[in-house]
Amino acid sequence: MKRLVVMLLVLAGTLTMLAGCTGPRVRSISPEDNPEHHYLNAMNALEAGKLPEAQEKLERALQLDDRYSKGYAGLAIVYAERSKGVADLKMKQVEVDRAYDNLDKAKKYAKQPDERFDCLVALVRANTAIKPQGWLEEAEEAYKSAADLKVDERKLVYYQGTEALTYYMAAAYLEGLEFQKARDRFADVLNSRREGKWHEKADLGWKKTDRIVRAMAGITVGDVGKKIAVKDSITRADLAALLIDEMKLEKLLAGRIPVASELAKMKPEFIPADLVNSPFKDEVITMLKWRVRGMEPKFDESSQAYLFKPSDPVTRAEMAFILEDVLIKLTGDNKLATAYFGQDRSPFPDVRPTAPYYNAVMNMTTRGIIEGELSGEFRPADPVDGAEALLAIRMLNQKKNVY
Repeated sequence: MKRLVVMLLVLAGTLTMLAGCTGPRVRSISPEDNPEHHYLNAMNALEAGKLPEAQEKLERALQLDDRYSKGYAGLAIVYAERSKGVADLKMKQVEVDRAYDNLDKAKKYAKQPDERFDCLVALVRANTAIKPQGWLEEAEEAYKSAADLKVDERKLVYYQGTEALTYYMAAAYLEGLEFQKARDRFADVLNSRREGKWHEKADLGWKKTDRIVRAMAGITVGDVGKKIAVKDSITRADLAALLIDEMKLEKLLAGRIPVASELAKMKPEFIPADLVNSPFKDEVITMLKWRVRGMEPKFDESSQAYLFKPSDPVTRAEMAFILEDVLIKLTGDNKLATAYFGQDRSPFPDVRPTAPYYNAVMNMTTRGIIEGELSGEFRPADPVDGAEALLAIRMLNQKKNVY
């Protein structure tokens, strides 16, 4: 009896030791219930911005195999992305710590080149989302390390090609405001293969960074301009900041008024209440002082008051209005305000000659200040992105003394 008890204890100890080696696992319930399948679906969900769904699928992958490196790599990205939306600093740090803990596990269990590749991409993506001190340099190191990997691209179930890392390095440079490097890396993706998975995204990224680089060739862009340049849409306050801080509009307009006493009297009629917490309050007040058309306060029905609405996005038609008025004020040529009145036909299929912004659109496009589309459309209702606004301001700066 004693001998049997000893044998059972030894067996139990062996099983416990084996369990410690292999880690907890659950049984698969179907052929599709495997780590790789869940990882692929999770990464697709992550790409679509569905973080809870991505996390659930990655956790299932790790339940099936707690040494699955790609699962930890995916979770690191999820936690990094989640940290971006957390305002509380302590809670944010919890998400950040979870991201880097999962990166450590991904690195620990990455044995094959494709696993190490996914781990390096996760490092670049997590660093880009979290932006700790020295994050861009660490991302660059990961990018360089990947160059030494001999990866069988058939095993890259989600990324499908090694140019994925180049794409995310380009995105990191863009977030780090290294626009020339971002444009070059996006170009590398476009040149890597004819029609890869990352080709379309890289094409959009290249066009965006190319506009920024071209814009910066004409003006010295400060920190404010660089941060606004990467935005997919800019606000009324953003545009005011670009005009005042990057174009030095206050100085240019003041130079048109030779009498110092008249200049000193210029003040806005009133300061809208919703400007109190705007980071660009001073720039907006300057625009109001000069009464730039298109930058006037708007009547708000809910508050029954005139507000500036600094966070409202600027459309292409609105920017045409604003820049036209700036051009008129800088040149003193008031005829520009009616130069295209009475035309019967518009060169743009989506802008009628009777539209209130038609004259402004024509003034801006014929002078190359705002670009139309290759399709021939102007897209008046579309929001203006930061790169587009920066390029328009550069062109306006060049044209102000010509017309």
